Amino acid sequence: MASRLRLPRNLFELTTSSDHAELHVAVLQVFGAASERLETALTRQAVRAALVDVGWLDPVSDEDLAARLKQFERWGLIDIVQDHSLAYRSAADFERNNLQYSLTKHGEAALTGIEKAWEVLNTAGALQTSVLDAIADRLDDLHRCLNDPGAGDRAVYTALFELEGHLEALKGNVSQFNNRLQQLLAPQRLSLDAFIDVKTATIAYLEEFCANLPVRAARIREALARVEADGAESMHKRALAGAELPPSLGEDHRDHWLEHRSQRWEGLRAWFSGEEPRVRLLGDIARRAINTLLLVLERIDGERRRSASAVQDFRVLARWFAATDTEAESHLLADAAFGLGSARHAHLELPDPELAGAHQSWAEASVEVDPVLYTAGRSSTAGRTGKVRDVAELRRARRKAAQEERAQLREAWSLLHTGGQVRLSDFGTLDADRFSRLLELLGAAWQTEPGPGGVRRAHSADGGTVIELVPAQGECVLKIAHGTFTGPDCSVTIAPARRS
Repeated sequence: MASRLRLPRNLFELTTSSDHAELHVAVLQVFGAASERLETALTRQAVRAALVDVGWLDPVSDEDLAARLKQFERWGLIDIVQDHSLAYRSAADFERNNLQYSLTKHGEAALTGIEKAWEVLNTAGALQTSVLDAIADRLDDLHRCLNDPGAGDRAVYTALFELEGHLEALKGNVSQFNNRLQQLLAPQRLSLDAFIDVKTATIAYLEEFCANLPVRAARIREALARVEADGAESMHKRALAGAELPPSLGEDHRDHWLEHRSQRWEGLRAWFSGEEPRVRLLGDIARRAINTLLLVLERIDGERRRSASAVQDFRVLARWFAATDTEAESHLLADAAFGLGSARHAHLELPDPELAGAHQSWAEASVEVDPVLYTAGRSSTAGRTGKVRDVAELRRARRKAAQEERAQLREAWSLLHTGGQVRLSDFGTLDADRFSRLLELLGAAWQTEPGPGGVRRAHSADGGTVIELVPAQGECVLKIAHGTFTGPDCSVTIAPARRS
């Protein structure tokens, strides 16, 4: 379990203090730029001259800059030391210009936090299959380093460091993209055409990611299992040796380094291994987002086909009601808007119409009303409602058809399973369907980078079948219904993919 983060209380106080917050950030950027140039200390004149380089164009007096730097010292962000190596023209010059300023560890942490916050605020995140490929490649590199006697500890450290960097990039991009996706699902103030274009492009983006996710996740899971079989703990110890930490650091720091590596590794396992890996949840979120976006686009398309939306119609009608002066005008407006007719009993007639005048009200007239009308509210009984259609049988039929389709697909792939390593030329004659599936596997395998022993490994589109290919001497000739396939021969192993 990750430990609770504890930070100094005033670490980021420079960003919120009075009216000098922007100047404080600019001064801190000056020290960060100096560190990149390997300058460990700056004079006050050097700080003022470098403010322009970080975009601060307002004039800053000596007294104001000195006060800002003194405040940095009180916060523990910089150290102030005297420089006696230079020649000074007067006592006042010595008192004013003999000070040098350098960042402390707290200052470096504050600078890193501010830069990270700016990066998060100005990036949208992405779902990149290239990051998944990079994670799988680094795991393969670790497996080769751990099994190659000639590979040094530095190579293990480099591969592990790059792997952790790719994992952090994946987590950050996914988190930011998910937040951006939730904003996209909310109402927008963009133009309708731009709104539709953005959501359509996002759907295509998510569909492509979901199509590529299962195969890449399976590759990472298998590579992760190989490295864990080699020993994750020994790998971390070799990476510690390859990191070449300064001898001044004690054993506590080294133990903390190893604990941090172990936590990062557990995070990697949580993403791609186990019964409920997070990468599967990521796919579920992407698919739900596709469905939601499609529903939104469908609703927008339906509203665009109408001359006006029902919501807009009612809003306009509400404004008209609010503008009426009398209740009678409101009734007239309601009659015109909703087409309300007269009461249901208005069609009834008196037994002798001549007994009542034209201006006699219904309350005074003696009109026989059917008891059904004044008890049930209608003059005729309604018929029986139609039966609700039972779709249980239809669901069973569709479920059975889907299961049969999946079974047929598994059987079609199983016809290619070799049960071991065979030569491609041993397939001899193939029907069109088997040849098409074989060609798909061969194409995917030849596009991958060769692993140890020159083995190329790839999965079928559904991730259920794996092929391992090794080039061999000779020529392969396969006979199919509509011709002959000729190409270089190779040794192949086609088998079901292992499920974790």
